[in-house]
Parts: sequence; structure tokens; C-alpha cells
Amino acid sequence: MGHLSEEFWSERYKTNQTGWDLGKVSTPIKEYVDQLTNKELKILIPGCGMGYEAEYLHEHGFTNVHIIDLSIEPLNAFKERVKDFPIEHIHKGDFFAHEGKYDLIIEQTMFCAIDPALRSNYAEAVNELLKPKGKLVGVLFDFPLESGPPYGGSKEEYLAYFHPYFEEVSIERCYNSIPPRAEREFFIKLCKA
Repeated sequence: MGHLSEEFWSERYKTNQTGWDLGKVSTPIKEYVDQLTNKELKILIPGCGMGYEAEYLHEHGFTNVHIIDLSIEPLNAFKERVKDFPIEHIHKGDFFAHEGKYDLIIEQTMFCAIDPALRSNYAEAVNELLKPKGKLVGVLFDFPLESGPPYGGSKEEYLAYFHPYFEEVSIERCYNSIPPRAEREFFIKLCKA
């Protein structure tokens, strides 16, 4: 579980070993955000990295977006890039210890980065952080669970983690992934009871 440490991720950013970084909001999440109409939703992006999703939401008028990451490097880069983002909405720390209540949690690259032994903890943490009828939306990888990060998984595995906490569970293959990830991503949309 060493890769869960702040030191591990900080070193990756310092040495530019950030192959997961698209340099922009991912298409599946962008297209989901584009159909949202309530700009006051309280949104959390865990393991936000460089925060492109948060930047996109902020630029499109969403006023209550929060980001959290273990590593200060990407958060500092985000602050430099998005200078008018509310500083009190930028959280440095452990997602599993974070407190708050959110309408929407956006999953981009955190779930695939944590030790697979923590996946059930992730589902439980998301459940705790979401308000009733809150949603977990985002992208999970569809390839075998091998050494990582990133770690893959299967639809069946993901269903086992999330079914206990969500009354509506949709896990479908992404039709709008970027070319290198085509046929390798699921879009998830889960609604808490």
C-alpha cells in the first residue's frame, strides 16, 4: 500500500511520471457535466490530481466544487492555473478521512489508483459522503486487475462493491472514451438510496 502515500504521489508529480494525466477534462465526464443544469450542486472530486474536471466545472458556472488530493504538487499547479477557484474548496488530505456531504462525487482516476484491497472502503466512504439521493458518477477501467496503479477490474467486481450502498446502479461501456482508452472504460452512474 506504499502507493497510497503522499510521498509516492508527490514523487510521481515531481518526476513527471503522470501518464494518467490527460491534460484536459475526460470526454465522458465533460459530456455528463454538459447536461447538468443545477450549478449549485455540491460536488467532490477525490484524488483530483491536476483538477481538469474541477476547472471545467468552475469555468461553466458551478459554484460549489471541492477537490481533494494527498499530494500538494497537483493542488499547487491547480491553484496557479485556476486563480479564482475558492481556496476553501481545495483540500489536501486523505479522501478516506474527509468529512462533508455532497450531492455528486466525480470519479476520474482515484479508484484505479488505490490498493484494490481498499475498494470496499472506497464504496463505503463514498456512501458516507453523499447526501440521500446523491450520485457517484465517473469512469472505471475495464481491463484485468493486474499490477498497477492503474488497477483495472470487471463490471461484476464493481457491482459487488457498490450494490450494498446504491439503489440505482448503472455501469456501461463508455462510447466516448479518448482513443487510447477506447473499449477499456466503463461509465458509472450510481444513485444512493
